[in-house]
Order: sequence, then C-alpha cells, then structure tokens
Amino acid sequence: MKSFTNVFKNHCLNHNLEKSSYQQELVIKLSKFTKQINNHSSWLKWLLKNPQKFGFYMYGDVGVGKTMIVNLYFEYLKFNKKKYHFNEFMIEVHKFLHSNQEKNQTNQNLLKKYAEELKKQYKLIYLDEFQVTNIVDAMILSKLFENVFKNEIMVLITSNIEPDKLYEDGLQREQFLPFISILKQNLNIFELSGNFDFRKKDISQINRFFSPNNLTNNFKINQLFHKITKTRKKIDKSLIIKGRKLELRNFYDGVARFDFNELCNKNIGAEDYIELAKICKFIVIDNVPNFSNEILNQQQRFITLIDILYEHKIKLLISCSVKIENFNSATNLNNVFKRTISRIYELTSPTY
Repeated sequence: MKSFTNVFKNHCLNHNLEKSSYQQELVIKLSKFTKQINNHSSWLKWLLKNPQKFGFYMYGDVGVGKTMIVNLYFEYLKFNKKKYHFNEFMIEVHKFLHSNQEKNQTNQNLLKKYAEELKKQYKLIYLDEFQVTNIVDAMILSKLFENVFKNEIMVLITSNIEPDKLYEDGLQREQFLPFISILKQNLNIFELSGNFDFRKKDISQINRFFSPNNLTNNFKINQLFHKITKTRKKIDKSLIIKGRKLELRNFYDGVARFDFNELCNKNIGAEDYIELAKICKFIVIDNVPNFSNEILNQQQRFITLIDILYEHKIKLLISCSVKIENFNSATNLNNVFKRTISRIYELTSPTY
C-alpha cells in the first residue's frame, strides 16, 4: 500500500497542482497517523504516548487546500468511515434526539447512546466545514464529543475558524467553552496557511455571476435560463420538510430558479436545502442583496445554502446588486463568508 505522502504527490502531479509547505507538512502528519492506526499495537503505544489524541482539527483561510487534502485522505483510508458536512451531521444528531424523546431519556444519556451507535458503524468520522452558529448546537456539542472520544472514534475536522474563535460572541458562550477544551485535548490542531485561493484562478472567465441587477443583465439571465430549460418540461413541485413548504415555481426537471427571498428570507434551513440539492443540477438565484448586520439571519441562510450546493456539486447562476469582490457581510459572519465568496467563484465558473 502506497504511503499517503506518495498518493498526495501523485495527485498534485496528475492535476497540475502546486504544493505549499503547509500542505506538505500536514500530509506528512496524516501519513504518520495512518501508519499508527493501521497497526493496532502501534496504535495502542501511540495512545499511551499521546493520550486522547484521536485525529486532527485542521483550519485555515478559504482555498488553501484543507478539504482537497482531507477528501483525498478520507478516500485513502480503508476501514469503515463516514463523511458529513457539519450541517448534515447536526441534523442527524437532532433527529436522533427528537426520535428518542418519548423514551423519557435525558439529552445527556441520548448523546451517549448516539456516540455508541456511531462506534458500532465507524472507526472514523470526518466533519467538513465545521462552524457553530446557533445556541442549540452549541449547548450539546461538549457532551456529544465527550462521548465520541470516550468511544475512541477517530475524528477529522476541517474549518475556516481556529478552535478558540468558534461561536465567538455567541449567546451563553461561556457554556460552550468546555467544548473547545475537549477539542484541543483530543485532537491535533493544525493551521493550514496560505494566501492564494485556487478557486479564483478563473476569475476573469466568470460568466454566471451577474451584477448589478438591471434590465440588461436580467435579459441575459432570461436568455441563458431559456437555453438551459428549452428541452426540459416545467413541473409544478413543492418540497415539504417537517411542515415547512418550499414551492418550486420555476422548476424544469433538475433546473430551478428562485428569488433570493424565497430561499433565504423564510423560516427554512439546511434540511430544506439538502432536499432541494437532491433534485437539482442547476440553480438560478435572482436578486441577491449586499449583506449587512440588518439582514444577518438571511445571510446565515445564504451561507448554509451555498455550502450545501457546493457539497452536492450544483451549478449556480446568481444575479446580485454588487460585484462579487464588493460583497459586504454582517460583522459576526465576516470570516465564514469568505468561504462562501470563494465557493461562489467556483460554482459560477464556466469550467464548473
């Protein structure tokens, strides 16, 4: 079996990718980690020398190669494992808690049971795009991961945010701080640095991001939408998730068109966007605004939407009031929104 270092080297050669020193350092660490976990006796010795280190928390700016490296590493591992986008992982956790509430068990006991069920299925879980934006998730993560590590489940996490800044300025953050300690005690923390975002290499070729919102651009979008859908049948369709209804008024067998308010100014979220991504290959979003503190909730939904469309490889066309490089952000979302902008570059690229 090839070492992961060689696998990464060949991947870069085959895809004409430049390797940064930070990427190579991370790859070496992952390769050593693999050798230890593949040898059970070595794994036990390693645990004795490195108590409670069950994986890696990797963070850094957008476009530095975190997800690319960890996706490659995940495919390289040859044992039972599971990849989740963080939003999807938390949806699964909440579903488990909700479905077992009638058994009169506390959340603490249920989270212990959930971790035990994970252990039966997987030796490792990989959580991509880790972020904490709401108090409901924040309040259960400590107990959840305490049980994950007690069950010796290995964990890989990628994030744009360093552990100490997770859920920064969030409600009741003091109750969240034990979770940060749990992460730092149980995972190797690695910052992947770099100043170049590979997703912007084709910035000059972007032709599915239109700004400003005016008659000329609207005409171009209508022409493109007609070209894409002219051989497809229009279908009246609605998605109903937990009593919430998302109407698809412009749906043409895998191609959908929405106004921004339909997707981000209603009480819908990750579960709804996941169901939408399952039936779409191409989505048009009209009238995306410039963001500010006044529309923080709408921006958070937009960030979640783009994350899920990216995870499901959905092609995207956007019309916006400002150029992509001039996007503003709500203050609390500024760091996370950098990833969103980077992904919009990629999803609207003609080469995507």
